[in-house]
Amino acid sequence: MKFDAFILSSLKESSEIKLKIAEKCSSEISEAIVLLAEAFRRGNKLLICGNGGSAADSQHIAAEFMIRLSHDLNRPAIPAIALTTDTSNLTAGGNDIGFENVFARNVEGLGSKGDVLLAISTSGNSENVVRAVKKAREKEMKVIGFLGGKGGKLKDLTDVSIVIPTENTQRIQEGHITVAHILCEAVERELYS
Repeated sequence: MKFDAFILSSLKESSEIKLKIAEKCSSEISEAIVLLAEAFRRGNKLLICGNGGSAADSQHIAAEFMIRLSHDLNRPAIPAIALTTDTSNLTAGGNDIGFENVFARNVEGLGSKGDVLLAISTSGNSENVVRAVKKAREKEMKVIGFLGGKGGKLKDLTDVSIVIPTENTQRIQEGHITVAHILCEAVERELYS
């Protein structure tokens, strides 16, 4: 078929990046699992933010924690909030305090000491995500970074940085959602199996 070679090449590249994640990010993924499980045991919550595809991932990840990922495990909701879903909040914030401040403002209003912020940025340099992380630090929250490439500015601002080892944005995003599923399933099992 006309697209067979392209399809195979794309799937091969994606699978190779996932194997690199296993090789280079396993200890950080394990740290993130422990950090999240401890926060949820204390009664804290997860806040998640990112832009574009990472905004969609924020919503996806929050849903997996709130509803469930493993259908063989009947468990209560795990508190997770995507800071990317309230259009009135985002547009008012963008208009009144600047788009670079919208996530930080939500962290200020919704975050508490001991909560966790999952900051998603394929470049690691998204200014509104950087500001959210800085606000989380002020509030004594823990921060996990889902990043790509070399990790950008955010790499050194987080407690745990999971840096997908590629510069290819779509592969970074695929890596982020794969890691998110691993985190959610492991936390579910750690807390409720």
